[in-house]
Amino acid sequence: MDKTSYKPEMMDCFKAELSEEDFNVFSRFIYSEFGIKMPPIKRVMLQGRLLKRIRELGFNSYTDYKEFLFSKEGLDKELLHFLSVVTTNKTDFFREPGHFIFLNDEVLSEFVPSSAQPPLKVWSAGCSSGEEPYTISIVLNEFERLNPFFKFEILGTDISSNVLEKAARGVYPFERISTIPLELKKRYFLRSKDSQNPTVRVSPLLQKKMRLAYLNLMDPVYDIKETFDVIFCRNVLIYFDRATQEKVINKLCNHLKPGGYFFIGHSESLSGMTVPLEHIKPTIFRKK
Repeated sequence: MDKTSYKPEMMDCFKAELSEEDFNVFSRFIYSEFGIKMPPIKRVMLQGRLLKRIRELGFNSYTDYKEFLFSKEGLDKELLHFLSVVTTNKTDFFREPGHFIFLNDEVLSEFVPSSAQPPLKVWSAGCSSGEEPYTISIVLNEFERLNPFFKFEILGTDISSNVLEKAARGVYPFERISTIPLELKKRYFLRSKDSQNPTVRVSPLLQKKMRLAYLNLMDPVYDIKETFDVIFCRNVLIYFDRATQEKVINKLCNHLKPGGYFFIGHSESLSGMTVPLEHIKPTIFRKK
């Protein structure tokens, strides 16, 4: 279809149903490329998520979009848009707060700041739109305020370029920080003057020691040269089947220092997996 000939009235003939055949093609592709499970029960969900993108491009059916996606032009230009549509990016500041309490009370207590000590390195794998690594940055900046010799670095990675762009901007609706203590709001967020659309921007202080990068956890080897003291991989594993989860965790652990900490989401489990981690507390592990 020639997308340049699209007109709004063409939506009247849009075939607003994702066929089982087309869903199966998308599902197999999503799993093979990104390791994300897309069982038949999610067909309606995928249909809804793709609808807006298909309308933006001016296609008349899901089949038209499928054919475009798997063309050379589509794979070059549309693949990242497709990925951003099908992945879920629900996150919040201080989500599952017990992890950040443990980071502050237990992990940081092991680091006696000195001018000779290397920086604490934390990796937020599956960082989405940035709330998790910025929360980590708040905790570490607060520790640094009391311990001037303390140094740290944060890496945030995600498979979606769209959410990485949002994370880099660091701008959020004002209500997203409603649960953050007032003192921390004042210190780490800048409020907009737009009363009609109130937003906040994270302080440059939170971004200063953070870098963001694209990473597909399904890659056979991660293009990361360093090792980390702490890895957060929360609410990401739930999209993979059990065998893929185990492979991903082992690859992540290749970049975790012995004795380093590994955090997973509260809806996830490592039970029965062969991984180099020992259980410390629910959803908190340490590399053997």
